[in-house]
Amino acid sequence: MKPALPPPSFALQPAPLETLVIPSGLDGSRGLNRGVTGRAQIAATTDLDAIRAWLSRFTNTKTTFENYRKEAERLLLWSVVIVGKPLSSLTHEDCLRYQQFLADPQPAATWVAGGGRKHARSDARWRPFYGPLSPASQRQAIVILNALFSWLVQAGYLAGNPLSLSRRRAKHAAPRITRYLEPGVWQEVKDFIAAMPRDTDRATAHAVRVRWLFTLLYLGGMRIAEVGANTMGQFFVRRDADGKTRWWLTVHGKGGKERLVPATQELMSELSRYRQHLGLSALPSPIEDTPLVLPIGVTAASGGTQTCAPLTRAALHAIVKEVFAGAAARLRERDEVSAGRADLLEKASAHWLRHSAGSHMADRQVDLRMVRDTLGHASLTTTSLYLHIDDDRRHQETEEKHRIDW
Repeated sequence: MKPALPPPSFALQPAPLETLVIPSGLDGSRGLNRGVTGRAQIAATTDLDAIRAWLSRFTNTKTTFENYRKEAERLLLWSVVIVGKPLSSLTHEDCLRYQQFLADPQPAATWVAGGGRKHARSDARWRPFYGPLSPASQRQAIVILNALFSWLVQAGYLAGNPLSLSRRRAKHAAPRITRYLEPGVWQEVKDFIAAMPRDTDRATAHAVRVRWLFTLLYLGGMRIAEVGANTMGQFFVRRDADGKTRWWLTVHGKGGKERLVPATQELMSELSRYRQHLGLSALPSPIEDTPLVLPIGVTAASGGTQTCAPLTRAALHAIVKEVFAGAAARLRERDEVSAGRADLLEKASAHWLRHSAGSHMADRQVDLRMVRDTLGHASLTTTSLYLHIDDDRRHQETEEKHRIDW
């Protein structure tokens, strides 16, 4: 007869994985769902070590690592604190109970950070949750945990995946993108930017920078992280088959993938406008490591552009959210009919501009394959003559049909 597991009433509290200490009866070394002895392909002997082995595969991708750690951490803590079982003893029925827990983590004082605030993992106020998970977040959590269990089975650590018995939903067509700004709302944002105050040098610098940032996000379809991670030296010029000079921007994007973004005449004009305001030459040099967007106060005269640190992702997000909030406030002041559009703008984030760029290009009948390549939804190959011709046509269509029109 196997020894009884400790009851869930022992004094173990949720803690981050890196500081978590689990009693031997709950550490998974004798989990009921452990794989066959001697067949494991990882050295882990406890559930915590097994999770760390799985997470080690994602350490080079910060966002993925943090998301995966969060979901594995939550399940492990729930398993040992609430259920009183090792993760490697969880059954299918336990997983169903966990899905219900995600919708309302209780007791809230134990599981939910006060006020929904995010605290550092070393902070005593840290909690695994910031509030109940939405249905979409619940589904995402289960997808990640299913990947964890499947990998542990493949590695020989677990005998089976308790989530694999879940009812498989029929595949539906992907929903239409809804997080974007329809042209009328987008025009309101541009009007707000055009009317930003310029009564001081700092206000002028801020308005010029905002216009350039929104140009990059919209005309380039760039992610906010890409704006911070790439430089002006990645703009380059080449001649097409007809001898026409075209500018491009090499973007190092998500997952380490590289893509070419057409730098249209309009985009290059805005770049020159921004650079000249900073006291830089109108066009960048290939060796230039100037960030795409600079902190206010850094100019050529200050001698800081070549070594200046780029704005953080959070700082760029804050600028975008501030503009959306300002445009929404202007809409509310206008009339009650505009309140719905203001509500939409207040929910918007920088990524909505990327979705807006793709949607507007598609609406203007830019070839969808070219939209795909510009947004980086597929890897690019630029070596063959055929793809070079295709690139040139993509540049031409983007030039003609995808404009910001300040």
